[in-house]
Order: sequence, then C-alpha cells, then structure tokens
Amino acid sequence: MSPMPDRQPDVTVIVPALNEEDTIGEVVERLLKVPLDTQVIVVDDGSHDKTPEVLRSFENRILVITNAKRGGKGAAIRQALPHAKGSATIIQDADLEYLPEEIPNVVRPILEGRESVVYGTRFSSGMPSGMALPNRIVNVLLAWAVRLLYFRRITDEATCYKAFRTDLLQSMDLECQRFEFCPEATAKAIRLGERIAEVPITYIPRSKQAGKKIRWTDAPEAFWTLLKHRWWRGSPKKPGP
Repeated sequence: MSPMPDRQPDVTVIVPALNEEDTIGEVVERLLKVPLDTQVIVVDDGSHDKTPEVLRSFENRILVITNAKRGGKGAAIRQALPHAKGSATIIQDADLEYLPEEIPNVVRPILEGRESVVYGTRFSSGMPSGMALPNRIVNVLLAWAVRLLYFRRITDEATCYKAFRTDLLQSMDLECQRFEFCPEATAKAIRLGERIAEVPITYIPRSKQAGKKIRWTDAPEAFWTLLKHRWWRGSPKKPGP
C-alpha cells in the first residue's frame, strides 16, 4: 500500500481495477485533474497484466491497495472504504465508460449539504447507443424492482457513479463481494431513509471484447440482493458538526 499525505479532501474516488493496463493510467490522470480536492484510492484486485506497473508511476499521488488474488468489485470497495477521507465518496470504474470530468456535477449536491446520496443517471435522455440489448432490459427491470420493492423511482439503479456522504456509506455494513455492491448500497440507502437524487451523466459503453466484466447474467444476484435487504435495519448516521 502506497502512502498519501494526510489531508481532508472534498471527495474520495474509489477505483476497483482488474487487468486494466490500457486505461487505468488515463483514468487516474484525469481523476487527479478534477477541480476538487480529491483523494484517489485504487484497489488493484489481483491484476496479472501491467496494471501494477502503471500504478507505480503514481506513487505518492494516490493510495494503491494491492491484492494478490481477485476478490471482486464489492470486496475492493469495502477494502478501500476505511481509508476514505473525503466528505463524499464516489465509485469510478477503471475503464473509460464514465467521464471523470463529470464527477464534480455528481458530488456537488453532497458537498453543498443538499443531498446525502446522488447517482449519475445514464438514462436521462433514453438508452445510450451501444449498450447491448440484454443489458438495456436488465437496467429497466432493476429500476422497476426498486420501485416495486422500495416505492422509490430512480432511473438508473446500476450506474457506477454512485456518490454518498462518506460517513453514511461507511455506516452501511456492506457485505458485497462482486457487482452486488450497487443493489446493496441502493437498498441500504433507502432503508436508512435517504433520498437518492439523480443527475445526468455521459456513458460510453464498452464491449466484452474490450474488457467489460459485468454481464447480464449477473442480474439474478442483483435482484436477489435488492430483495434480501428489503427489511434491513441500520442506524442512520447524521453528518457531524
């Protein structure tokens, strides 16, 4: 684990990374240029390509957590959370489907004290071109599942750009190992009485051939996670003075 200066950032960006040598360098560079005081935490989740080598070039500029074996996206997020120091925390994939330059728009309502949970929605203007049909269907069904189970209307349950007040996210006692981070965090935010605000974002889908890891076949676990946490009870944590 590489060190970082002790400071109080505006936002912590957690980046789970597995074999992303082609994009991880550009992702980190762009995150470091975001016009906020930003803490970047990259979890190298057992990569066996040049991802570790690329990350070493950012020594002392970011926090790198290195796993010898793959644990999964959710496990990587849980591993990084205790180190998060920002007022807000957001998740960034290690590819370029999401644009780091849009992070300020997503976290601004949290930094201004207006919201505790903000999602970047990919669907404010309809389905983005290039998204595979099975993925489109699953995304629609997940949004409907949230509406039916939790009586909340959100357009994009599975978006990567989920931002939370950091202490709120840290209080959720997350259990996720893989991609079920999204439905678990959604379910627990709602069960804690939080509103989920949404802001439009840009989305550039990548294909399986380009390295996309989540599949429509991960959907059953997502639906089960939403159902499993329907009656979860946690203690809401209010922001400190």
